[in-house]
Amino acid sequence: MSSSIQSFFLEGPAGRLEALLNRGTSDATHAALVAHPHPLFGGTLHNKVVFNAMKALNAFGFPVLRFNFRGTGLSEGKHDHGNGELDDIHKALDWLHQEFSLPLIFAGFSFGAAVGLRASYADARVDALIGLGLPVASVNNRNYDFSFLRNCPKPKLFVSGKFDQFGSPAQLQQAVAAFAEPKQLILITGGDHFFEGHLPEMRTSVEAWVQRLFQLAPKP
Repeated sequence: MSSSIQSFFLEGPAGRLEALLNRGTSDATHAALVAHPHPLFGGTLHNKVVFNAMKALNAFGFPVLRFNFRGTGLSEGKHDHGNGELDDIHKALDWLHQEFSLPLIFAGFSFGAAVGLRASYADARVDALIGLGLPVASVNNRNYDFSFLRNCPKPKLFVSGKFDQFGSPAQLQQAVAAFAEPKQLILITGGDHFFEGHLPEMRTSVEAWVQRLFQLAPKP
């Protein structure tokens, strides 16, 4: 599905946040937010995994918002080690809700998943959660806690490469086993943390899960 793209700024809690909206269709059933990986290691809204996640969600006609966390790209403020970034996610969800008045889907990659899942798991406006490259192993001396998902009844999809440097299959299986149902873990054969050479499989996995969950078909 082709869609127009709107470039603009959100008024964030620490200043303006650079944002891109891939517009959806007039009959969209949901709107979606996709959050990018760690900004201190090159993560931006233009990341390839983020882009492909956006394309997977936009294929169903959903409007999809991407934005740069504070201090990233043209966004104002400075990096806050995942603390203030929670407020950035809340602001983006607020904007989507106000703009479209549709149920929301959250998807995040790596740092974006760690921060965004925490910000959105208890948000009544969010219907489903997607974590890509979930960093369950220690990442540059940072450890992320996902215990809040143990009591989260929302549908959850986790997609990682079998050679993900920040989450081995065993580590991911152990983590996801503790999360509340419903949930699905997909491990991409040959994929690393960035799904290098395997982005189509990641994208297809997201599309297939959304199609089953909401009984929708991709738009032509």
